[in-house]
Amino acid sequence: MDRRRLRAIARRLAKAYGTPPPPRHLPPLEELVLTVLSQHTSDTNRDRAYADLRRRFADWDDVADAPLPALARAIRRGGLGPTKAVRIRAMLRGIRESGVPLDERAFMAVPDSELWDTLVALPGVGPKTAACVLLFSLDRPFFPVDTHVHRVAIRLGLVPPRSNAVTTQAAFQENVPDDEMYALHMNLIRHGREVCVAQRPRCSVCMLRGLCPRVGVTTSR
Repeated sequence: MDRRRLRAIARRLAKAYGTPPPPRHLPPLEELVLTVLSQHTSDTNRDRAYADLRRRFADWDDVADAPLPALARAIRRGGLGPTKAVRIRAMLRGIRESGVPLDERAFMAVPDSELWDTLVALPGVGPKTAACVLLFSLDRPFFPVDTHVHRVAIRLGLVPPRSNAVTTQAAFQENVPDDEMYALHMNLIRHGREVCVAQRPRCSVCMLRGLCPRVGVTTSR
């Protein structure tokens, strides 16, 4: 990844989109559980299921030790209760078995590399989710790569065309300064949603035109 081009891209995006709003800073365990509950449902149903879960169980250890039918009933308003119950319980047990207590303060005291290894080893938690928890909940310098960021990075020639999300994340992680990760991540997502969309990107109005080789783009607006 060409750091000079990356800096120029980051500057243009910042000029166009400004400073992103600050992250919501949910506690890390809450962020993880909400990630599972949000799958295949609306934000409203996700939030209802989460509220029901917290009312039903006193703490995260209780959730980890709960019988699956009871856990599934508690989150049923989020849909796919039995499936999500398995994932949530396995995730919390995996954290506890790694030696990290299911306590927010203890969780936040774990060093970056150790916490990263713990998270990516959990069932159903990939590099993107792990990086989101570390960046948004804990202000740790990790760079999440979703479909928008990955698509924009390939079109800009920042990573090879056949790169996957994991290698793209590693490239950003290595080349973006720690204090710029959040802003660049958010601006790339916005750019991918508003301009560099999946089908027929809006290249004619793109502020990155002079910096973009349009890798893989066949039709545009």
